[in-house]
Amino acid sequence: MTSPRRILVVVGTRPEAVKLAPVIRRLRTEPARFETLVCATAQHREMLDSVLSLFEIEPDVDLDLMRPDQAPNELASRAFAALDRILIERRPDWLLVQGDTTTAMCAAVAAFHRGVAVGHVEAGLRTGDLARPFPEEMNRRVVDLVADACFAPTRRAADALASEGVAAERIHRTGNTVVDALTEISRRDVDADTPEEDLVLVTAHRRESFGEPLERILSAVGRLARAFPKTRFVHLIHPNPNVLDRIRASDAPGNVERIEPLDYRSFLRLLRRCRLVLSDSGGVQEEAPTFGKRVLVLREKTERPEGIEAGFARLVGTDEERIFDEASRILSGRSDLPAPTRSGNPYGDGRAAERIVSALAGIPYEPFEAAAPRVAVV
Repeated sequence: MTSPRRILVVVGTRPEAVKLAPVIRRLRTEPARFETLVCATAQHREMLDSVLSLFEIEPDVDLDLMRPDQAPNELASRAFAALDRILIERRPDWLLVQGDTTTAMCAAVAAFHRGVAVGHVEAGLRTGDLARPFPEEMNRRVVDLVADACFAPTRRAADALASEGVAAERIHRTGNTVVDALTEISRRDVDADTPEEDLVLVTAHRRESFGEPLERILSAVGRLARAFPKTRFVHLIHPNPNVLDRIRASDAPGNVERIEPLDYRSFLRLLRRCRLVLSDSGGVQEEAPTFGKRVLVLREKTERPEGIEAGFARLVGTDEERIFDEASRILSGRSDLPAPTRSGNPYGDGRAAERIVSALAGIPYEPFEAAAPRVAVV
Protein backbone atom coordinates (compact mmCIF):
# COMPACT_ATOMS: atom_id res chain seq x y z
CA MET A 1 0.00 0.00 0.00
CA THR A 2 1.32 3.45 -0.97
CA SER A 3 2.11 5.75 1.95
CA PRO A 4 0.13 9.02 2.16
CA ARG A 5 1.80 12.07 0.69
CA ARG A 6 2.98 14.42 3.43
CA ILE A 7 1.61 17.94 2.84
CA LEU A 8 3.06 20.83 4.84
CA VAL A 9 0.69 23.83 4.83
CA VAL A 10 2.31 27.09 5.94
CA VAL A 11 0.17 29.98 7.22
CA GLY A 12 1.23 33.31 8.66
CA THR A 13 -1.57 35.89 8.43
CA ARG A 14 -5.32 35.99 8.87
CA PRO A 15 -6.10 36.07 5.12
CA GLU A 16 -3.84 33.07 4.58
CA ALA A 17 -5.60 31.16 7.35
CA VAL A 18 -9.05 32.02 5.98
CA LYS A 19 -8.12 30.87 2.48
CA LEU A 20 -6.13 27.79 3.46
CA ALA A 21 -8.56 26.52 6.13
CA PRO A 22 -10.92 24.94 3.55
CA VAL A 23 -7.95 23.22 1.90
CA ILE A 24 -6.62 21.90 5.22
CA ARG A 25 -10.04 20.61 6.22
CA ARG A 26 -10.51 18.94 2.83
CA LEU A 27 -7.06 17.32 2.92
CA ARG A 28 -7.80 15.91 6.36
CA THR A 29 -10.89 14.12 5.05
CA GLU A 30 -8.57 11.89 2.99
CA PRO A 31 -6.00 10.46 5.43
CA ALA A 32 -5.32 7.51 3.15
CA ARG A 33 -3.99 9.90 0.50
CA PHE A 34 -2.54 12.76 2.56
CA GLU A 35 -0.78 13.31 5.86
CA THR A 36 -1.47 16.99 6.53
CA LEU A 37 0.77 19.12 8.74
CA VAL A 38 0.09 22.77 9.53
CA CYS A 39 2.92 25.19 10.28
CA ALA A 40 2.05 28.64 11.63
CA THR A 41 4.70 31.34 11.26
CA ALA A 42 2.48 33.82 13.17
CA GLN A 43 3.40 36.73 10.91
CA HIS A 44 0.14 38.09 12.43
CA ARG A 45 -0.29 36.50 15.86
CA GLU A 46 -3.71 37.27 17.33
CA MET A 47 -5.58 37.56 14.01
CA LEU A 48 -4.09 34.27 12.80
CA ASP A 49 -4.98 32.40 15.99
CA SER A 50 -8.57 33.65 15.87
CA VAL A 51 -9.17 32.24 12.38
CA LEU A 52 -7.50 28.90 13.08
CA SER A 53 -9.73 28.55 16.14
CA LEU A 54 -12.82 29.43 14.11
CA PHE A 55 -12.07 26.58 11.69
CA GLU A 56 -10.98 24.24 14.51
CA ILE A 57 -7.42 23.91 13.20
CA GLU A 58 -4.54 23.34 15.62
CA PRO A 59 -1.06 23.99 14.15
CA ASP A 60 1.36 21.09 14.32
CA VAL A 61 4.24 23.57 14.40
CA ASP A 62 4.18 27.17 15.64
CA LEU A 63 7.24 29.27 14.80
CA ASP A 64 5.92 32.39 16.60
CA LEU A 65 7.90 34.81 14.41
CA MET A 66 5.85 37.95 15.03
CA ARG A 67 7.65 41.00 16.44
CA PRO A 68 6.13 44.48 16.93
CA ASP A 69 6.38 46.70 13.81
CA GLN A 70 8.63 44.17 12.07
CA ALA A 71 10.07 45.09 8.67
CA PRO A 72 9.80 42.61 5.79
CA ASN A 73 13.55 41.90 5.71
CA GLU A 74 13.66 41.28 9.44
CA LEU A 75 10.76 38.85 9.23
CA ALA A 76 12.17 37.16 6.13
CA SER A 77 15.57 36.53 7.70
CA ARG A 78 14.02 34.72 10.65
CA ALA A 79 11.42 32.96 8.51
CA PHE A 80 13.97 31.43 6.14
CA ALA A 81 16.00 29.93 8.96
CA ALA A 82 12.99 28.63 10.89
CA LEU A 83 11.23 27.18 7.86
CA ASP A 84 14.38 25.49 6.60
CA ARG A 85 14.65 23.67 9.91
CA ILE A 86 11.03 22.47 9.64
CA LEU A 87 11.58 21.23 6.08
CA ILE A 88 14.58 19.20 7.23
CA GLU A 89 12.75 17.78 10.26
CA ARG A 90 9.35 17.02 8.66
CA ARG A 91 10.49 16.07 5.13
CA PRO A 92 7.24 16.92 3.30
CA ASP A 93 6.41 15.79 -0.22
CA TRP A 94 4.54 19.03 -0.89
CA LEU A 95 4.51 22.48 0.64
CA LEU A 96 1.36 24.59 0.23
CA VAL A 97 1.29 28.37 0.59
CA GLN A 98 -1.32 30.97 -0.19
CA GLY A 99 -1.16 34.41 -1.74
CA ASP A 100 1.58 36.97 -1.56
CA THR A 101 2.86 37.46 1.99
CA THR A 102 6.43 37.36 3.26
CA THR A 103 5.52 34.01 4.83
CA ALA A 104 4.42 32.59 1.47
CA MET A 105 7.50 33.83 -0.39
CA CYS A 106 9.99 32.60 2.22
CA ALA A 107 8.33 29.20 2.57
CA ALA A 108 8.20 28.65 -1.19
CA VAL A 109 11.83 29.60 -1.75
CA ALA A 110 12.98 27.52 1.22
CA ALA A 111 11.09 24.51 -0.16
CA PHE A 112 12.56 25.09 -3.62
CA HIS A 113 16.07 25.06 -2.12
CA ARG A 114 15.29 21.73 -0.43
CA GLY A 115 13.77 20.12 -3.54
CA VAL A 116 10.24 20.03 -2.06
CA ALA A 117 7.33 20.48 -4.49
CA VAL A 118 5.48 23.78 -4.01
CA GLY A 119 1.75 24.38 -4.47
CA HIS A 120 0.62 28.01 -4.68
CA VAL A 121 -3.00 28.72 -3.76
CA GLU A 122 -4.22 31.95 -5.42
CA ALA A 123 -1.55 31.98 -8.10
CA GLY A 124 -1.40 34.30 -11.10
CA LEU A 125 -2.71 37.56 -9.65
CA ARG A 126 -0.92 40.53 -11.24
CA THR A 127 -0.99 44.32 -11.39
CA GLY A 128 2.16 44.50 -13.52
CA ASP A 129 3.68 47.03 -11.11
CA LEU A 130 6.18 45.86 -8.45
CA ALA A 131 5.40 48.95 -6.36
CA ARG A 132 1.64 48.29 -6.23
CA PRO A 133 0.98 46.41 -4.08
CA PHE A 134 4.32 46.46 -2.29
CA PRO A 135 5.87 44.01 -1.55
CA GLU A 136 3.06 41.60 -2.45
CA GLU A 137 3.45 41.84 -6.24
CA MET A 138 7.07 40.69 -5.99
CA ASN A 139 6.25 37.98 -3.45
CA ARG A 140 3.59 36.29 -5.57
CA ARG A 141 5.70 36.40 -8.73
CA VAL A 142 8.54 34.65 -6.88
CA VAL A 143 6.19 31.99 -5.51
CA ASP A 144 4.72 31.34 -8.97
CA LEU A 145 8.23 31.07 -10.42
CA VAL A 146 9.15 28.15 -8.13
CA ALA A 147 5.71 26.54 -7.83
CA ASP A 148 5.11 23.06 -9.23
CA ALA A 149 1.34 23.56 -9.05
CA CYS A 150 -0.21 27.01 -9.56
CA PHE A 151 -3.79 27.05 -8.27
CA ALA A 152 -5.19 30.04 -10.17
CA PRO A 153 -8.51 31.38 -8.84
CA THR A 154 -9.85 32.74 -12.15
CA ARG A 155 -9.41 32.46 -15.90
CA ARG A 156 -7.63 35.83 -15.94
CA ALA A 157 -5.10 34.59 -13.36
CA ALA A 158 -4.56 31.37 -15.32
CA ASP A 159 -4.03 33.35 -18.53
CA ALA A 160 -1.48 35.58 -16.77
CA LEU A 161 0.52 32.51 -15.76
CA ALA A 162 0.36 31.07 -19.27
CA SER A 163 1.55 34.39 -20.75
CA GLU A 164 4.60 34.21 -18.46
CA GLY A 165 5.52 30.79 -19.80
CA VAL A 166 4.15 28.59 -17.01
CA ALA A 167 3.48 25.14 -18.47
CA ALA A 168 -0.18 24.24 -18.87
CA GLU A 169 0.14 21.13 -16.70
CA ARG A 170 1.23 23.32 -13.77
CA ILE A 171 -1.83 25.60 -13.99
CA HIS A 172 -5.06 24.60 -12.24
CA ARG A 173 -8.10 26.92 -12.43
CA THR A 174 -9.83 26.30 -9.12
CA GLY A 175 -11.75 29.39 -7.99
CA ASN A 176 -10.79 31.27 -4.85
CA THR A 177 -10.89 29.38 -1.57
CA VAL A 178 -12.21 32.47 0.24
CA VAL A 179 -15.63 31.66 -1.22
CA ASP A 180 -15.38 28.17 0.29
CA ALA A 181 -14.63 29.78 3.67
CA LEU A 182 -17.54 32.23 3.37
CA THR A 183 -19.88 29.41 2.42
CA GLU A 184 -18.84 27.37 5.45
CA ILE A 185 -19.10 30.26 7.92
CA SER A 186 -22.46 31.42 6.56
CA ARG A 187 -23.81 27.90 6.85
CA ARG A 188 -22.96 27.89 10.56
CA ASP A 189 -23.87 31.49 11.37
CA VAL A 190 -27.31 32.05 12.91
CA ASP A 191 -27.03 35.77 12.04
CA ALA A 192 -26.47 35.16 8.32
CA ASP A 193 -29.65 37.03 7.34
CA THR A 194 -28.89 40.25 9.22
CA PRO A 195 -30.62 43.16 7.40
CA GLU A 196 -28.62 45.92 5.72
CA GLU A 197 -28.07 49.19 7.59
CA ASP A 198 -27.12 52.75 6.62
CA LEU A 199 -23.49 51.87 7.31
CA VAL A 200 -20.19 52.33 5.48
CA LEU A 201 -17.34 49.94 6.25
CA VAL A 202 -13.80 51.37 5.94
CA THR A 203 -10.47 49.51 5.95
CA ALA A 204 -7.05 50.83 4.88
CA HIS A 205 -3.75 49.17 5.64
CA ARG A 206 -1.59 48.70 2.54
CA ARG A 207 2.07 49.64 2.76
CA GLU A 208 1.86 51.86 -0.33
CA SER A 209 -0.89 53.85 1.46
CA PHE A 210 1.31 54.76 4.43
CA GLY A 211 1.80 58.50 4.89
CA GLU A 212 0.05 61.00 2.60
CA PRO A 213 -2.27 58.50 0.82
CA LEU A 214 -3.67 57.41 4.19
CA GLU A 215 -4.09 61.05 5.20
CA ARG A 216 -6.15 61.65 2.05
CA ILE A 217 -8.31 58.62 2.78
CA LEU A 218 -8.96 59.79 6.34
CA SER A 219 -9.82 63.27 5.11
CA ALA A 220 -12.28 61.87 2.55
CA VAL A 221 -13.98 59.70 5.18
CA GLY A 222 -14.31 62.71 7.48
CA ARG A 223 -15.89 64.80 4.71
CA LEU A 224 -18.30 61.99 3.84
CA ALA A 225 -19.33 61.61 7.48
CA ARG A 226 -20.09 65.33 7.73
CA ALA A 227 -21.99 65.29 4.42
CA PHE A 228 -24.05 62.26 5.50
CA PRO A 229 -24.56 62.75 9.24
CA LYS A 230 -27.20 60.02 9.53
CA THR A 231 -24.87 57.40 8.02
CA ARG A 232 -22.67 55.38 10.35
CA PHE A 233 -19.05 54.94 9.29
CA VAL A 234 -17.16 52.04 10.89
CA HIS A 235 -13.40 52.18 10.37
CA LEU A 236 -11.53 48.99 11.26
CA ILE A 237 -8.06 50.03 12.42
CA HIS A 238 -5.17 47.81 11.36
CA PRO A 239 -2.69 47.23 14.22
CA ASN A 240 0.36 48.26 12.17
CA PRO A 241 1.76 51.37 13.94
CA ASN A 242 2.11 53.18 10.60
CA VAL A 243 -1.69 52.98 10.31
CA LEU A 244 -2.70 53.03 13.96
CA ASP A 245 -0.69 56.11 14.95
CA ARG A 246 -1.90 58.16 11.96
CA ILE A 247 -5.53 57.35 12.64
CA ARG A 248 -5.27 58.07 16.36
CA ALA A 249 -3.69 61.45 15.61
CA SER A 250 -6.53 62.52 13.28
CA ASP A 251 -9.95 63.91 14.15
CA ALA A 252 -13.25 62.44 12.96
CA PRO A 253 -16.94 63.40 13.26
CA GLY A 254 -19.10 61.65 15.81
CA ASN A 255 -20.68 59.28 13.27
CA VAL A 256 -17.27 57.75 12.52
CA GLU A 257 -16.60 54.78 14.79
CA ARG A 258 -13.01 53.58 14.91
CA ILE A 259 -12.63 50.07 16.26
CA GLU A 260 -9.93 47.47 16.72
CA PRO A 261 -9.79 44.52 14.26
CA LEU A 262 -12.68 42.12 14.66
CA ASP A 263 -12.58 38.35 14.65
CA TYR A 264 -13.41 37.02 11.21
CA ARG A 265 -16.99 35.97 11.98
CA SER A 266 -17.78 39.42 13.44
CA PHE A 267 -16.14 41.11 10.45
CA LEU A 268 -18.36 39.17 8.05
CA ARG A 269 -21.45 40.14 10.03
CA LEU A 270 -20.43 43.79 9.67
CA LEU A 271 -19.81 43.29 5.95
CA ARG A 272 -23.30 41.82 5.56
CA ARG A 273 -24.89 44.82 7.31
CA CYS A 274 -23.11 47.62 5.43
CA ARG A 275 -24.35 49.28 2.25
CA LEU A 276 -20.91 50.35 0.97
CA VAL A 277 -17.28 49.39 1.52
CA LEU A 278 -14.25 51.68 1.21
CA SER A 279 -11.17 49.47 1.27
CA ASP A 280 -7.68 48.83 -0.07
CA SER A 281 -7.91 45.15 0.91
CA GLY A 282 -7.65 42.46 -1.72
CA GLY A 283 -9.62 40.01 0.40
CA VAL A 284 -12.52 42.41 0.86
CA GLN A 285 -12.77 42.79 -2.91
CA GLU A 286 -13.29 39.02 -3.10
CA GLU A 287 -15.62 38.72 -0.10
CA ALA A 288 -18.01 41.58 -0.87
CA PRO A 289 -19.64 40.04 -3.98
CA THR A 290 -20.84 37.06 -1.94
CA PHE A 291 -23.00 39.49 0.05
CA GLY A 292 -23.88 41.75 -2.88
CA LYS A 293 -21.89 44.74 -1.61
CA ARG A 294 -20.35 47.60 -3.58
CA VAL A 295 -16.67 48.35 -2.98
CA LEU A 296 -14.73 51.52 -3.75
CA VAL A 297 -11.16 50.25 -4.03
CA LEU A 298 -8.71 52.65 -2.37
CA ARG A 299 -5.79 51.72 -4.62
CA GLU A 300 -4.26 52.90 -7.87
CA LYS A 301 -4.13 49.36 -9.30
CA THR A 302 -5.80 46.07 -8.45
CA GLU A 303 -4.90 42.48 -9.24
CA ARG A 304 -8.57 41.58 -8.86
CA PRO A 305 -10.34 43.30 -11.78
CA GLU A 306 -13.05 40.62 -11.98
CA GLY A 307 -15.11 42.43 -9.34
CA ILE A 308 -14.88 45.68 -11.30
CA GLU A 309 -15.94 43.94 -14.51
CA ALA A 310 -18.87 42.34 -12.69
CA GLY A 311 -20.05 45.73 -11.41
CA PHE A 312 -19.36 45.19 -7.73
CA ALA A 313 -16.37 47.50 -7.46
CA ARG A 314 -14.75 50.66 -8.76
CA LEU A 315 -11.10 51.67 -8.55
CA VAL A 316 -10.86 55.16 -7.01
CA GLY A 317 -7.29 55.36 -5.70
CA THR A 318 -6.41 57.57 -2.75
CA ASP A 319 -7.43 60.92 -4.23
CA GLU A 320 -9.65 62.67 -1.68
CA GLU A 321 -11.95 64.28 -4.23
CA ARG A 322 -12.45 61.06 -6.19
CA ILE A 323 -13.25 59.07 -3.05
CA PHE A 324 -15.67 61.72 -1.81
CA ASP A 325 -17.40 62.10 -5.17
CA GLU A 326 -17.85 58.39 -5.90
CA ALA A 327 -19.01 57.54 -2.37
CA SER A 328 -21.38 60.52 -2.29
CA ARG A 329 -23.03 59.33 -5.49
CA ILE A 330 -23.64 55.89 -4.03
CA LEU A 331 -24.88 57.16 -0.66
CA SER A 332 -27.24 59.62 -2.33
CA GLY A 333 -28.55 57.09 -4.86
CA ARG A 334 -26.96 58.79 -7.90
CA SER A 335 -24.24 56.27 -8.78
CA ASP A 336 -23.98 54.60 -12.18
CA LEU A 337 -22.75 51.43 -10.51
CA PRO A 338 -25.52 48.83 -10.86
CA ALA A 339 -27.65 47.90 -7.87
CA PRO A 340 -25.80 45.12 -6.04
CA THR A 341 -27.17 41.59 -6.15
CA ARG A 342 -26.07 38.17 -4.91
CA SER A 343 -25.99 36.81 -8.44
CA GLY A 344 -22.75 34.88 -7.96
CA ASN A 345 -19.23 35.67 -6.88
CA PRO A 346 -16.85 36.18 -9.86
CA TYR A 347 -13.97 34.80 -7.78
CA GLY A 348 -15.30 31.38 -6.88
CA ASP A 349 -18.17 28.94 -6.37
CA GLY A 350 -17.30 27.29 -3.05
CA ARG A 351 -15.55 24.26 -4.60
CA ALA A 352 -11.97 25.54 -4.82
CA ALA A 353 -10.59 23.34 -2.03
CA GLU A 354 -12.17 20.29 -3.64
CA ARG A 355 -10.42 21.08 -6.95
CA ILE A 356 -7.06 21.75 -5.26
CA VAL A 357 -7.12 18.45 -3.41
CA SER A 358 -8.20 16.63 -6.57
CA ALA A 359 -5.26 18.16 -8.44
CA LEU A 360 -2.83 17.09 -5.71
CA ALA A 361 -4.27 13.57 -5.87
CA GLY A 362 -4.11 13.46 -9.66
CA ILE A 363 -7.89 13.18 -9.98
CA PRO A 364 -9.64 14.96 -12.91
CA TYR A 365 -11.91 17.88 -12.01
CA GLU A 366 -14.04 20.49 -13.76
CA PRO A 367 -12.17 23.87 -13.76
CA PHE A 368 -13.88 26.89 -12.25
CA GLU A 369 -15.66 29.19 -14.69
CA ALA A 370 -17.24 32.41 -13.45
CA ALA A 371 -20.63 33.55 -14.68
CA ALA A 372 -20.59 36.19 -17.40
CA PRO A 373 -20.02 39.72 -16.01
CA ARG A 374 -23.20 41.71 -15.35
CA VAL A 375 -21.67 44.92 -16.66
CA ALA A 376 -18.24 46.36 -17.43
CA VAL A 377 -17.44 49.41 -15.33
CA VAL A 378 -14.24 51.46 -15.43
